Amino acid sequence: MLKNKPDFKLINLALIILIVFLVYQTGNLWGGVLSTIIKIIAPFFVAFVVAYALYPILKFLQKKKIPKGVGIFLILGVLIGTIVILSVLLGPMLFNQLSSLFNSIIAFCKEITTNYNVDLGDLQTSLSEIFNEIILKLGKYVSDGAMNAIGVSINYVSFIFIAFAAAIYLLADMEQIRAHVKRYVQRKGNRPYVYLRRLDNEMQNYLKGFLKIVIISFFEYSLAFYIIGHPNAILLGVLAALGNLIPYFGGIITNIIAAITAFVINPALFIKTCIAFFVLSNVDGYIINPMVYGKSNELHPIVTIFAVFAGGILWGMPGIILALPLSIILITTYKFFGQDISEKIGDMKGKKHS
Repeated sequence: MLKNKPDFKLINLALIILIVFLVYQTGNLWGGVLSTIIKIIAPFFVAFVVAYALYPILKFLQKKKIPKGVGIFLILGVLIGTIVILSVLLGPMLFNQLSSLFNSIIAFCKEITTNYNVDLGDLQTSLSEIFNEIILKLGKYVSDGAMNAIGVSINYVSFIFIAFAAAIYLLADMEQIRAHVKRYVQRKGNRPYVYLRRLDNEMQNYLKGFLKIVIISFFEYSLAFYIIGHPNAILLGVLAALGNLIPYFGGIITNIIAAITAFVINPALFIKTCIAFFVLSNVDGYIINPMVYGKSNELHPIVTIFAVFAGGILWGMPGIILALPLSIILITTYKFFGQDISEKIGDMKGKKHS
């Protein structure tokens, strides 16, 4: 029998350190490979998210005795129709309101500089250059037509096409995919299956609630700003709806833009706008959000703000958008396995003292 047994824990630690060191030293190589893999996987990941989000709607239609193929056709028809209507009917209106919005922000900077002796000259020049460039590009896309836009951004078009096509097939096979995952997890034990079901319920609640909030926000803010006579009512409604992708900060940005543009027009509209977004924010926070989300997906504001900040630092805009669903996944996982972790820590402490 050997007197000096090898310390396998120390060997394993040394191997881990060596692997980490080698990965760090070859970071440029792995970074390029990882970036390529992400580019390949990205459209299929988006397709799966879209199919996963639309599956409850398809399931609802099937319960109403509508065949799967017809249900998929109806869902895609409504989705494509909505995008076309927004592009054709609201596109020119949003373009005009966007130009008006940019001019209002520049006029706001001029007014602050003139009336309050605050030097915003450099900021005003930068904003003018940025806004003019955006307007010129948008105008060029509109005037040159869709083919030129496709020629300029072929990568984005191919990404959307691949994601859209994959989403159709994944939506058609989502029931089989879920059944296969269910059988696989059940073979691993009852507890992993219960965890997966809980995670699925939490994500479905989040996606359903998010879709409802987006639709409600668009009509709510558009109607409210239209009633008080704000010239950018439709654009602000679109910004409010898209702002739900960035919890807290999206709504704040929308309200700031609304206040700035109203301030330039006249003081009365500015006061009405401030009252409007004060009322709307309270209605959203205390009535609409609790009614839509209920007690599910209830996250502390600090957790949400930290998640958005961390997601932005790590992955930019995609990280900000994914911050909330990833937080829900992590918190659900912690709540589910938290008791097991606490019991194991307690057992380890008990063995250590015994």
